[in-house]
Amino acid sequence: MEYMLMPLKRYADFSGRSRRMEFWMWQLFNFIVYIGFAVVSMMVLGGGMMMAAGDPNAAATAGGGALILFALYAIYGLAVIIPSIAVAVRRLHDTNRSGWWILLPVVPYVVMIAGVGGVAASPDAAASGGAIVMLGMAALAVTGLVLLVFYLLEGTKGPNRFGPDPKGGTNEEVFA
Repeated sequence: MEYMLMPLKRYADFSGRSRRMEFWMWQLFNFIVYIGFAVVSMMVLGGGMMMAAGDPNAAATAGGGALILFALYAIYGLAVIIPSIAVAVRRLHDTNRSGWWILLPVVPYVVMIAGVGGVAASPDAAASGGAIVMLGMAALAVTGLVLLVFYLLEGTKGPNRFGPDPKGGTNEEVFA
């Protein structure tokens, strides 16, 4: 549980390093929160729809309840976006990579927007616009996999350019 909440304690700390345990426990924590919101939303919507057969106001009430839950989840998402980015940057630092790698998936979006924008001027080029989008989506998948591999890699043993080893090991202990 300590590792799940550690990114909240280091809310906007983009320096230093984070272990795999901290990163993946944070991801698990966010997934559990998401599942909790999804289950409660299904209960609210499902129960409201079942009651809607007898009462038309029940569907509106269920929709309002789901809207409130969605708003709460959106607020939660906004509250954890900074620690999520920070722990991802620190995780990249642990593998001795710059935190700027986190922007890698943005590149395919820029290519798709620029490519489709240039093609949109010509009505004859609709097929090439679709091809650009398909290539962009493939590139997006590849960049996501690259980041996933970086997050799964073991951190550098001993200190690196981003700080000391979060596991506390030193080069002397590693090679002894």
